[in-house]
Amino acid sequence: MEWGSELWDQYDIIERQTQWGIDLVEKYVKFVKDRTEIEQAYAKQLRTLVKKYSPKRVSKEDHELKFSQYHTFINILNELNDYAGQREVIAENLMQHVFAELLKYLHDNKQERKMHLLEGRKSQQNLEVSFKQLEYAKRRFERDCKEAEKALQNADKVDNDINTTKADVEKAKQQSNLRNHMVEESKNEYASQLQKYNRDQNQFYFTEMPQVFNKLQEMDERRTRKLCEAYMLFAETERQVMPIIGKCLDGMTKAAESVNENGDSRVLIEAYKSGFERPGELEFEDYSMMINRTSSENSIGSLKSETKTEQRTIGKSKTKRWPFGKKNKLAVSEDFSHLPPEQRRKKLQQKIEDLNKELQKQVDQREALDKMKDVYQRNPQMGDPNSLEPRITETNQYIDRLRQELQKYECWLTDAEGKVVSRSESCVQYTPHYDRSPSLNNNGSHDKESPDTTYSDDSGQEPLPQPPALSEFDDFDTDDLVHPIGSSTALYPFDGNSEGTIAMAEGEVLHLIEEDKGDGWTRVRRSDGEEGYVPTSYVKIAVGRK
Repeated sequence: MEWGSELWDQYDIIERQTQWGIDLVEKYVKFVKDRTEIEQAYAKQLRTLVKKYSPKRVSKEDHELKFSQYHTFINILNELNDYAGQREVIAENLMQHVFAELLKYLHDNKQERKMHLLEGRKSQQNLEVSFKQLEYAKRRFERDCKEAEKALQNADKVDNDINTTKADVEKAKQQSNLRNHMVEESKNEYASQLQKYNRDQNQFYFTEMPQVFNKLQEMDERRTRKLCEAYMLFAETERQVMPIIGKCLDGMTKAAESVNENGDSRVLIEAYKSGFERPGELEFEDYSMMINRTSSENSIGSLKSETKTEQRTIGKSKTKRWPFGKKNKLAVSEDFSHLPPEQRRKKLQQKIEDLNKELQKQVDQREALDKMKDVYQRNPQMGDPNSLEPRITETNQYIDRLRQELQKYECWLTDAEGKVVSRSESCVQYTPHYDRSPSLNNNGSHDKESPDTTYSDDSGQEPLPQPPALSEFDDFDTDDLVHPIGSSTALYPFDGNSEGTIAMAEGEVLHLIEEDKGDGWTRVRRSDGEEGYVPTSYVKIAVGRK
């Protein structure tokens, strides 16, 4: 069924229906936006909750981390943080794939509806113009008929009057004949306009308006299908992250199952067991025998002294240490001297690469302008070559500035590379390429490709970078726990003897806290809270889901 044939006389109904459909899409767009804001607020509140209940400082000396129940609580917080990330993914997908798409489609739908309605109004205006022309021809024909009738009556009256002259009679007849001729012309005009109007009316009701209504129907049905797809995508967006959310919940369950009440009891015993013997029975104090009394007092005093000494020892053993110091905030400089040497070198190389690209772009533009100027000079009718001079001059000036900037950054890069080379020459430990794996020789010892093997400077291997200095590279705050951004798996064992590093065994999975900033070191954390740097080439990094 089509609107053009079934609703040919319901223009107002069709106009209201299409407007109602657009209003419904607008309402759904607002609904999706509000849902997105709710998801974003929910994720933000979850992250705030995780930050609130996460430990402010994490150290392997922390007594709480020795208990499985507390370690499980930390894992649950980490899983909840990942869960909050999935809520953010839902909000982002809803915003990109539902809200933005519908908003664009809504704009196009409004324009299309406006165009079709304008086309219908134009057809109606043409019909109205044709009807006005018909009315004008009809009134003219009616007026000419009345005038002809009066002229005929006047001619008869003059002809019957015996006092009128023959000239007056002839004049009256001529006037009557003229009016009759005008009647014939207006009659023909009226008949012609009537036929034209009937054709226009038939074209309007059977061709033009049905086409407009059918286009509006097709537009409305497309809008309905688009809205249906948005409805389904609304649910599919959340269904896509359900597996990851399920893994987060499974992680919480697995962490809860790892709680060991007997183990926690043993931890408490090992932490606070004094090792003293239970006190024996008190002796009867006979004031008449001062020896027993004195002996008893000395025994108790010795016991108290030993207990206090042991408590002081235990108290000392509980002292917490934080191996990383706070980094002094440095002002950002143009030559990137506020960055570590390796990072500074990379920043300068990137800047030089950008300048070279911009310089090449401007050189190409100048060559194009020169070619255009040459064409204008050979063919003056195509343009004035002098009109290109300002642009050529401006381009040349810009090229000069770029070259000066490039020379300045190249000088800084030379200086930075000199510092990096001198820093690398001071290293005596080397590491192989990422693709190499450790192996054993026939004697059972590591061969030359093992990352744990050290060589002299003549071995030709790449040097293992020094771990970040505490005062230069440590940029995390000890007051707040930094949440993991992924996981890292040890490919090779690492002893971690240098300051700021931690040891790891082959195959050990660690939390990824900070990725390599270009210095060859990655910051990781164990489940027990121990944190430090390991060589980037020794681990396999997975950013995102742990």
